[in-house]
Amino acid sequence: MKKEIIFDDKETGLILDNFIKDILNSKINFNNAAIIGIKSGGVPLAGLIRKAVSERFNIDCKIGYVDMTLYRDDPFSVKKSGDATELAFDINDKEIILIDDVINSGRTVRASIDEIFDFGRPEKIKLAVFIDKGGRELPICPDFTGKKIRAGKKEIINVDVLSKKKFVEKYEL
Repeated sequence: MKKEIIFDDKETGLILDNFIKDILNSKINFNNAAIIGIKSGGVPLAGLIRKAVSERFNIDCKIGYVDMTLYRDDPFSVKKSGDATELAFDINDKEIILIDDVINSGRTVRASIDEIFDFGRPEKIKLAVFIDKGGRELPICPDFTGKKIRAGKKEIINVDVLSKKKFVEKYEL
């Protein structure tokens, strides 16, 4: 399996900074917002966005995580032990910022939205994805995108924004 770094530490950092700035400069009412990361790749990004909201606006946004595995309609629907949705707050009438690291077919996002609606009725959901690799099978479009890239259906994109050396890499199944 050949891995290729497509964005190194510097490039990934710049993309991340711009991605977060786009979200912070949007018309989101952070006083009524909640940040939800899609497990597992959206979790670290959700934490970084929450921290940025706190630092810039002095607002402690609610944060949660959604594990949509049981809502998937494809072979990826195998639940791993330890995975669970964590939404320890009322989502009704909240402005949800749904975060994921990579969007491809749109099936993960659709399943995540289905899971969210099992917990209540948000005012709206805004989708933020760090990498858009195209290949949509469902009519789902992010409101915020870090970077669009071209990648084949069998190519996997791995994002690491928390390590000392951030990177985005690509490899084929």
